[in-house]
Amino acid sequence: MEAAASAMADPDAPSTAGDAFAHALDHWQATGAPDLGERLPPALADLGLDLPPDTPMTALSGGQAARVALAALLLSRFDVVLLDEPTNDLDLAGLRRLEDVVRGMRAGVVLVSHDREFLSRVVTRIVELDLAQHSVAVFDGGYDAYLEERAVARRHAREAYEEFASTKADLEGRARTQREWSSQGVRNAMRKSPDNDKIRRKAQAESSEKQARKVRQMESRIARLDEVAEPRKEWQLQFSIGRAPRSSSVVATLDDAAVRLGEFDFGPASLQVGAGERIGVTGPNGAGKTTLLRLLTGRLAPDTGRASRGPSVAVGEIDQARTGLAEDRPLGAAVEDALPQLAPADVRTLLAKFGLRADQVATPVGGLSPGERTRAAMALLQARG
Repeated sequence: MEAAASAMADPDAPSTAGDAFAHALDHWQATGAPDLGERLPPALADLGLDLPPDTPMTALSGGQAARVALAALLLSRFDVVLLDEPTNDLDLAGLRRLEDVVRGMRAGVVLVSHDREFLSRVVTRIVELDLAQHSVAVFDGGYDAYLEERAVARRHAREAYEEFASTKADLEGRARTQREWSSQGVRNAMRKSPDNDKIRRKAQAESSEKQARKVRQMESRIARLDEVAEPRKEWQLQFSIGRAPRSSSVVATLDDAAVRLGEFDFGPASLQVGAGERIGVTGPNGAGKTTLLRLLTGRLAPDTGRASRGPSVAVGEIDQARTGLAEDRPLGAAVEDALPQLAPADVRTLLAKFGLRADQVATPVGGLSPGERTRAAMALLQARG
């Protein structure tokens, strides 16, 4: 708008400068820019972001940054909204608010998500990109209906292929038998007709020709069959994490541990993690969940109190940003650096087991999708024990 206004001020401006300004002004108004300053604080408060608008994005947690992106959608006015993994880093309250937003949007919404519960609650149509079949299919209804319809479609595809394969095998077997009978008839005719009996030879020739016609008819029926491709099996990830030597029964301990990070205070906290326990940590974004994990794993030392780990405890970690590998190195080389005990061929085999093929192995870690980075991190967990 400012550029168009400057152009209009030029005495030599073309006659289209006014049209450009009018178009920019209409767009500015349509997207909700004029009253953005008034609408911003209530929107942030509604999403639980008790932050001044001038807060640097670098000072926010992953969940807070996700809520800011959600606020940007709410404050803008679009005809279609594209959401790529919108549930990442949101806490439970944020997920509920996201569901309300998606369901309440008058704009069309296209979203990519691996959160099955989220898909079940908000979507009305599923577009499936099937890598195994190299196909795209559209299913009406939510995620649960999609699973049922897909299972039926796959069963029908398998039944259709098996019927086609059975019919083809039967026809090929009959054609093979007819060919053998025809060849046998010719051999018998040559062996049993050494004389010049024209009538007998004519009858035997007609019999052989009849068998040959049957063979051709069978081959024609095979050729007319509608080809049904065999459904390809999907790749499935199955793995187990290697066991480290048994450590102590107490894995990690915090004793009145407290830490200050900028304006944020965590603790004092006291807890003990035992071998074999499976512990979920919940809490709103910014409550200190990541800080707690960093204290337990030894990546962060408390300012006061004590944090300790049991003897011979081996810690495997997949962090929020999946940054355990060098961002600028190709994936294969980065994993080789992290696993020097493995030969390059063994590293490629390991990554292939997690669906990471040649293209991804040659891609810099920073250029991988979050899912690909997570698979690489899982491969490291398995290899390191």
